[in-house]
Amino acid sequence: MDMQSTGRKISEQRKKLGLTQEQLAEKVGVSAQAVSKWENGHNLPDIENLIAIADILKLPHSMLITDEKSGYPLDFRQRLFNENNMFTRVKTIAQMENLGNTLTALGYMREKHSGQYRKGYAYATEKVEYINHPLMMACHAHAMGIKDDAVLAAILLHDVVEDTSADVGDLPVSDEIKEIVSLLTFRQLPGKTKAESKEIYYSKIIENKKACMVKVIDRCSNVSTMAGCFKREKIVDYINETEKYIIPLLTTLKNRYPEYGDPAFLVKYHIISLLESIKALL
Repeated sequence: MDMQSTGRKISEQRKKLGLTQEQLAEKVGVSAQAVSKWENGHNLPDIENLIAIADILKLPHSMLITDEKSGYPLDFRQRLFNENNMFTRVKTIAQMENLGNTLTALGYMREKHSGQYRKGYAYATEKVEYINHPLMMACHAHAMGIKDDAVLAAILLHDVVEDTSADVGDLPVSDEIKEIVSLLTFRQLPGKTKAESKEIYYSKIIENKKACMVKVIDRCSNVSTMAGCFKREKIVDYINETEKYIIPLLTTLKNRYPEYGDPAFLVKYHIISLLESIKALL
């Protein structure tokens, strides 16, 4: 490790987070003088303190331990695409293509998810509004050629019932869309375990092609960001669940609902390639 490089990283990130040397010292459990020596490159923290500092400053442990000349310092991109830009894109699409339910769902979704944020990357400092997720899904779906008003509206609303105070009956959209959202809203059933409830949940989704399409795009989005948000055990569980339930949904879409064959292929390719890449790094 290079003392100057490590000290500079600590100093830059501390200032970025608005912490004083005294505040960082208190959190680590050392003196402010020790922090000053680290930042000036006069001394190195021991390994336990390095780990503590990385956690406090929301940095990967390796960023403080690895020498920049021999390592691979990388920044984490918490926001893949800007939610304001995506909101405008979806709104324009809905207006130009006369997608009335999608346009209504867009405003309702933003209102209901107001103040909610996505689960953050372990080493990121910015907060991303929750609506980034359904907006990303809607843009993804439309880019794959899905222009069905019911599918796009259901994408925007798919988490509203599960994650807000809204009820399916409150949704200001068609009955078809309400049914899709209801199917996508997971509930642990009375007298059933979570695993048993999940089996029933997916068995119902697979009978509705539009709910199927929304679910696989949702999982594609979540798989794309899980490596930065989930702990190792959660990643393994999520991979297993994806292979058990989502891959069969994609196969059903391809074989039973040919109109969704092309987007199903693209989503399947994306999910499988991500899963195999993540497996190799676990």
